[in-house]
Amino acid sequence: MKPSEIPPTHYHDYFKRYINLVNETSIEKALLVGKEMALNFYQSFPEKTWNYQYAEGKWTPKEVLLHVIDTERVFSYRILRIARSENADLSDFDENLFAANSEANTRSVKSLLDEYKTVRDATFSLFNSFSKGSLTKIGKANGKPLSVSAAGYIIAGHEIHHINIIKERYV
Repeated sequence: MKPSEIPPTHYHDYFKRYINLVNETSIEKALLVGKEMALNFYQSFPEKTWNYQYAEGKWTPKEVLLHVIDTERVFSYRILRIARSENADLSDFDENLFAANSEANTRSVKSLLDEYKTVRDATFSLFNSFSKGSLTKIGKANGKPLSVSAAGYIIAGHEIHHINIIKERYV
């Protein structure tokens, strides 16, 4: 399956901006390519900029990276619930509350990158476990439709989105 093959009824319109950032490739390849791209980007990121805020109340790059990790975990849980159950109806999460409680700025860059790799490897393994039928299963997240495949591309595109923001506003 490729991003253009996912019907718009499989996800909320809000997520189209993330899905549109992903190349026409399989979910597994998008996750692998995304991991390599993200690691190359973050490992070359200037150390002095990791705790920088471009404006009052904006997240630091450490907080952005941990937000990407947290979001991937939340979406992986959603994916698992949708794939393994019937009529999954999952609540939303408050990314600002997660960030405020993350303590990302107290952590080392290495610990954040190690966690990122671990989470991405787990997400990749999860997708490798699914049949084609599982990929098309649809549940709900925050009262809106969400398919397993759409959620995979949302994870990949969400990561690209935040790297683009860091490039625009922090570097």
